[in-house]
Amino acid sequence: MSAERKTFLILLNGEPYQGEILAQNAYVICCDGAYSWAKNRVRIDENLGDFDSLSETPYPAPIERFPSEKDETDGELAVRRALDMGATDFVFYGGGGGREDHFLGNLHLLHKAIKAGATSALLRTNGAEIFLLGEGKHAFPCKAGQTISLLPFGGKAHIMELRGLKYAPVDLRLCYGSTRGISNLTTGEVFSLKVQEGCVLLIINEEVV
Repeated sequence: MSAERKTFLILLNGEPYQGEILAQNAYVICCDGAYSWAKNRVRIDENLGDFDSLSETPYPAPIERFPSEKDETDGELAVRRALDMGATDFVFYGGGGGREDHFLGNLHLLHKAIKAGATSALLRTNGAEIFLLGEGKHAFPCKAGQTISLLPFGGKAHIMELRGLKYAPVDLRLCYGSTRGISNLTTGEVFSLKVQEGCVLLIINEEVV
């Protein structure tokens, strides 16, 4: 891993991820039951959790086994572990589908990472890429005709300088109780935006209109 940027992959026990898992130059933490879908698909550097939903002993052996009755989910323990190890970039797999409460909780893991100073936090599901964006400029490769949505997270958000989207107001203010940022469309091979205030969930859907 680079001395400047440290990428951590967090494998979660939600809907098994069906696509390719890109683990090159990354440290991979597998959370509890995620081992059942990930064990033969990706190199695992560390298994972590209480292992209450796993019927076998994972490899490599866990450094620590946590109690099943605890305040944090295994995913939050993994984020904390990664931050302690100097993580700058997070990619989560297996966090979509399954129980709705766990999915919503997994979105909060993105927020935890960004608020702790991470450069990027991404949740890959079988149908979308979900980013949590902090303040600053952001650019993303895409295919023309992809549907993207922008939602405030943790409070109101202020977005400026939207480019490469069909609907690109100069000044976009998002707040809870409004669906204004839902279902925009990409117009080329890249789009960009500047988050002026707050945090924004960006959902890039895989299918092209």
